[in-house]
Amino acid sequence: MSGKETMIKRIDTERGDTPAEEVVELNLDNCKSNGEPEGLDSYTSLSKLSLINVGFTSLKNFPKLPELCTLELSDNRIAGSLSCLKHCQKLTSLNLSGNHIKTIDALEPLADLTNLESLDLYNCEVTKTDEFRDSVFKLIPDLKYLDGYDRDMNEKAESDDDEDEDENGKEVGDEEEENNGEASKEDTNGAAAADDDDEEEDDFDSGDDDEEVESGSEEEEEIGLEYLIKGDAPDEDDEDDGDYEGAEEEEDDVEIPEEEEDDVNTSGSRGVKRKHEDGDDDEDDNE
Repeated sequence: MSGKETMIKRIDTERGDTPAEEVVELNLDNCKSNGEPEGLDSYTSLSKLSLINVGFTSLKNFPKLPELCTLELSDNRIAGSLSCLKHCQKLTSLNLSGNHIKTIDALEPLADLTNLESLDLYNCEVTKTDEFRDSVFKLIPDLKYLDGYDRDMNEKAESDDDEDEDENGKEVGDEEEENNGEASKEDTNGAAAADDDDEEEDDFDSGDDDEEVESGSEEEEEIGLEYLIKGDAPDEDDEDDGDYEGAEEEEDDVEIPEEEEDDVNTSGSRGVKRKHEDGDDDEDDNE
């Protein structure tokens, strides 16, 4: 008995706690099947399903998956009809490489898949038939790539899924970068605003200091003017008083003491008397 995990158990493991109808992707590669799909009927929201090397010999009972876009069925032993896939109308990529598909007629049900763009039949017996590629492109007119090459044998650069993932990754990266740019900008604006506030506070403090200096200067000027006014007034009064006192002193100097007046009068009298005497002497001499 093989040690592979059964398909049912693998489905439950992959689903986890998510309701079956909400699961959009399942990878059941290398699990053990009973030869046919099973346990997938409730997974109606699946967009990607991988069933590589699970032992399928037929796609009988394949579930209706209206949202399925990518289906991987490589390395199985599928040899029966592919008509069960007609219900997957959104299918764009189908990989049947390594299966037992032998004729172009076995591929006819795929003509109803109008959205199918990529089909892989590598290592299937059908690839050995004459005009295989032309027949497949004629059967499925909208097909773009067969076994990884277009009609002109130009190799497919990358799958549409990879492009979608790259675009989604780019969008997420752009959103993260944009958010980080806004956050940085906000941080920068916040820092600039804080700097502006600091500058305003510094300017305000500087303005207060200037006002205090100006106020102090004004007070000093007022005190100086008051001092000058008060200082000048006493000087003028002192000068006036000095002049007045000087005048009084001069007057005092002019006044003659009584004793000196007596002396002056006496000397004057003596002078007059002596003059009279001299005059009498002269008169006697003349006689």
